[in-house]
Amino acid sequence: MKYKTKLLVDRFVEVLSTWPGVECVSLNEAALPDTLDPYFALILDVFFSGPIPAPEERCAFYGDGVVVFETAKQGNKDRFLVDDIPVRIEYKSTKKIDELIDIADKKRDQLWLIKDSGTYGYYRLNQGEILFARTDWIQKIRVRLRNLDISFWQTMRDAHQSKMEHYLSDLGAALIQEDDFHYLTSSAGFIKTACLTLFCINRRFEPSHRAYYKQIHSLGILPESFLTQFETFLRSDGETSMERKYSLAQLMARGIIAL
Repeated sequence: MKYKTKLLVDRFVEVLSTWPGVECVSLNEAALPDTLDPYFALILDVFFSGPIPAPEERCAFYGDGVVVFETAKQGNKDRFLVDDIPVRIEYKSTKKIDELIDIADKKRDQLWLIKDSGTYGYYRLNQGEILFARTDWIQKIRVRLRNLDISFWQTMRDAHQSKMEHYLSDLGAALIQEDDFHYLTSSAGFIKTACLTLFCINRRFEPSHRAYYKQIHSLGILPESFLTQFETFLRSDGETSMERKYSLAQLMARGIIAL
């Protein structure tokens, strides 16, 4: 983390930790690259169990240099700039987080509630750098996430794999119909759900989209030749025809289903 970024992080944590209702503050990995990186953003997750200031008060608490301040309609997400550095502070109720963990850990008959939203929320809970913790709440959450039953991963895998097969079917239909737009959207849907299925097979929560590529390469369980097929499928240099990409998608899907 760059020195300038760290100073800002320390400044916000110093403020946030004084609010009695704040239970924990964590730093998103988007703050780790250089500030010139297009993916850079200073994102803080603030978990609260009691009252927190209203958006207008929060803006004043954030200190000097805050410009272009806006907050979400629900009042749970503040966005602004400080010296051209994009900052996002997201407020999350510990009660709602506990309910989300219960669905994964105890109430598996309710997993359908999160199948479409995926596991990125769990990823952020598990991977964020803890900057402030009033109690051991976040550590207990992480223990539960590390010990999820195999049935959780199997259910999530089934959901993503079904979508992957659906996108593969759409890909073939778009190829036959010479529908370039549908082919493009189906390609994106296919490769994303293929990755999501592989994350579940490896019992890994899905990262942010910008981290998919790197983390797919680090998975321990992959179909044979998958990475070569994956790299070829992603090429946009015009050398790989639509027919070839569809064939690659079929090979990747078969390999994943066989795992």
